[in-house]
Amino acid sequence: MKILFTGASSFTGMWFARELAKAGHNVTAAFLRPHENYHETRRQRVDEVTSYCQPMFNCPFGTDPFLKLVKEHNWDMLCHHAADVTNYKSPDFDFAAALTANTKNIKQIIHLLKDKGCAKILLTGSLFEKNEGQGSDNLRAVSPYGLSKGLTTDVFEYFSAQFGMKLGKFVISNPFGPYEEPRFTTFLIRSWFDNTIPRVSFPDYIRDNIHVSLLAKAYVDFAHKLTNSPGLEKQNPIGYQESQGEFTHRFADEMRKRLSIDCPFNLGIQKDFPEPKERLNTNQIDCNKLSWNEQQAWDELAQYYLKEYGMQKQSHCGCGHHHS
Repeated sequence: MKILFTGASSFTGMWFARELAKAGHNVTAAFLRPHENYHETRRQRVDEVTSYCQPMFNCPFGTDPFLKLVKEHNWDMLCHHAADVTNYKSPDFDFAAALTANTKNIKQIIHLLKDKGCAKILLTGSLFEKNEGQGSDNLRAVSPYGLSKGLTTDVFEYFSAQFGMKLGKFVISNPFGPYEEPRFTTFLIRSWFDNTIPRVSFPDYIRDNIHVSLLAKAYVDFAHKLTNSPGLEKQNPIGYQESQGEFTHRFADEMRKRLSIDCPFNLGIQKDFPEPKERLNTNQIDCNKLSWNEQQAWDELAQYYLKEYGMQKQSHCGCGHHHS
C-alpha cells in the first residue's frame, strides 16, 4: 500500500511507520517541524524513520503543505497517528486547541482522499478516552488529553461516515520499549543505574503495559485486515494486564537477569486514586501469528537501556566500578 503517515516522530509512531515499511508498504511520513528542530530521543526516532520512509518535513496535518501532499498522490491509506500532546499530563491541557489541531481541515482532507480513490483511514486512539476498553469509573475520559482524543475520534467517525470511508481505530494502552519517552520504565532504569532505589507511588492501579514491538506488529496486522467497506472497525490490543506493582516486579526480574544489576524498588501504599483504578484493553493478540518473540523483546530492551543509560552512567561515574 501507499500510505501517508502522521506522527512518526513520536515513540509509538516511529515503531508503527517503520513496521509498515518493513512489511513492504510505501510509507510517506509527514512531520510537524523541519528536520533540524528535532533533538535528543525524538531526533533519534526521526532519523530511524527516515531510513525506512519517505519524509516530508514541516508538513503538519491539515496545513497547506499537507493538503498539497494529499492532492498530489494516490494514497491507499491515511494513518493519522499524530495528536497534540503538549503538556498532556496537565489538568490544564487545552483539549479544545488539541482537537482543532488533530482535525484541522478534516472534511477537505477526507474529500480529497475519497476523490483520489482512497477508502481507508487508520486513526490511533487512546485507552484513556471515554468508552474505551474496560475498567472502573464508567469509562469516562481519564484526563483532558483523553477527552481531546475521544472528541477527535468523534469528528473522524462523523466525516468518514459522511464520505463512505472505512475508519479503523487502533487503541493504545501503556506502551514501553526502545526509544520511549522517559516515563515509568525509564524512571526505574535510570534509578537502578544511579544506584538509587525507586519508589513506586501508585502500585495499585491495574493497567495494561505492552511491549512496543508487539504493539507495532499488531498495528500492521490490523492495517492489513481493514476492509474497504464503510464503517468503524476497532482493535484494542492487550499486553500485561496487572497492577503497576506486579508489573514493576516483572520488569525488575527481566532487567535483573539481563543487566546483572540488583533492580531494587519500594512499593508505596496507595491511598489516592486520581485516575480510574482499572483501565484495560480488550483484544487478545496471537503473538505466534505475528512472529513476535517475547524473550527477544526483553533482550532488545535491556540492550537499549544499557546503551542509552548504562554506558552514559559509566562514562560519567569515575569511581572505577563497572555498573552494568
